[in-house]
Amino acid sequence: MDTERLFERAERLSKTLTPGDLDHTLGRITAAAVDVLPDTDYASITVLHSDGRLETVAPTDDLLWGVDAAQYDLREGPCYEAAADSVHVTSPYLGDDQRFPRYAATAVAAGINAQAGIRLFDSPRSRGALNLYARKAGSFSDLGALGVLFKHQAAMAIDYAREIHNLQEAVRTRGLIGQAVGIVMERYNLSDERAFAFLTRLSQDGNVKLRTVAERLIAVTRDR
Repeated sequence: MDTERLFERAERLSKTLTPGDLDHTLGRITAAAVDVLPDTDYASITVLHSDGRLETVAPTDDLLWGVDAAQYDLREGPCYEAAADSVHVTSPYLGDDQRFPRYAATAVAAGINAQAGIRLFDSPRSRGALNLYARKAGSFSDLGALGVLFKHQAAMAIDYAREIHNLQEAVRTRGLIGQAVGIVMERYNLSDERAFAFLTRLSQDGNVKLRTVAERLIAVTRDR
């Protein structure tokens, strides 16, 4: 790809990958992959959770639900490898790729002849990879600088979305605990400090998070 086209696609990428909440951001990433990356007909994201569960997120076509599921069931394929083991996996000629003999038959039957997997993020609770699919054999032979740029931009958008998500969760948790403190104050005629200490003791004695104690107390109060 010449420099002018690279800059043009990079500019489109920067405009497309506007961060928002996490679900919105992941959807924009897969849509941008189809729009910006050469020969990419479909895209999805595979999330490997800490318990070993694999999940497809934000597919650009319903075709990918079955294709991704086949990789998870067989434990082979570029998207599985990128999420589980390797950082970057390409298979320009999927039908002839001896690394994925069982999965390749499923992919080619679905009209997919080339595929790539790019690791997007690693965290203690999950790992994610971007899956690129092409009908044209020979695609993804060299994503080059554009592939690196896309990964960098996507990772930045995901980090920003996670910060927003964590902030929203913190605000929600604070609101739940405040509501539970109010319930305890009214029920037992306690000050706010003693009511909070009461909830903290329940949390410690039961070995559960303070937020969970608050949620249970609020639920019981509503049911009465």
